[in-house]
Amino acid sequence: MSNSKSLSTTPSLITDFKEITKMRLALSVVFSSLAGYLLGVETFDFKTLILLALGGYFMVGASNAFNQIIEKDLDALMDRTKNRPIPVGRMSVNTAFIIASVFTLAGIIILYTINKQTAMFGAISIFIYTCVYTPLKTKTPIAVFVGAIPGAIPFMLGWVAATDDFGIEPGTLFALQFFWQFPHFWAIGWFLYEDYKKGGFFMLPTGKQDRGTAVQVIMYTIWTILVSIIPVFGFTGELHLSIVAAILVFLAGLWMLYYAIGLFKKMTEKAAKQLMLVSVFYITLIQIIYVVDKFIR
Repeated sequence: MSNSKSLSTTPSLITDFKEITKMRLALSVVFSSLAGYLLGVETFDFKTLILLALGGYFMVGASNAFNQIIEKDLDALMDRTKNRPIPVGRMSVNTAFIIASVFTLAGIIILYTINKQTAMFGAISIFIYTCVYTPLKTKTPIAVFVGAIPGAIPFMLGWVAATDDFGIEPGTLFALQFFWQFPHFWAIGWFLYEDYKKGGFFMLPTGKQDRGTAVQVIMYTIWTILVSIIPVFGFTGELHLSIVAAILVFLAGLWMLYYAIGLFKKMTEKAAKQLMLVSVFYITLIQIIYVVDKFIR
């Protein structure tokens, strides 16, 4: 009987672990880091790639676990988060804290074995996300700006892991993912507006689902497009983009802009959700184009 009970709890333990570390989000961050590594590397090293993937996952998992500890009471108020492990009591705060702490140490140590700068940026990411972004979410829309900093680190982190250098190249990758996050998160903030309000979160720049927010979504989408094609002009050191790739990147940007304008026109939760989904496909597509272009150019 005890064996069957143990077996029945195993799937829930795995599910809770995935939720406390936000596995899908963590894997998307790992993908960005690996893309950055492939863009910066001259001699491919499989060991470094594995270390970067593990360190990146631990880094994001730690941030998410700390976040859910801090916001446990607010998570219980919102439909999208009320079934998370801590609010419903499936996982204790102490257990989550142990996971977050172990992940922090493991992530920084693993990234340190790659190089010191990679570990430093990983540590900065965890600190800003946990100690600055998370507390600000209930106080000011500026939280999205602050949260965009750790959110933009993974793409450039891969380049730093490959080169042990921070310059114009990883700076450009950082800027691309930094600007992209505003339309992405404001779209989420729009269609989850009522749910976020239950937790007292301020996610939209004007605090409302209004024209002002929609205009800023369009503006930051345009900034994202402009930054994404800069490498074609030869201003970004070793980070290059062919004309064909730049055209594809630009067209992908117009695709996202179309849905950003759609939000401005329709002002609906459905339009916001469509923009959010397109933005996820967009950033993944851009990273794939960058990497493929490097290796076939």
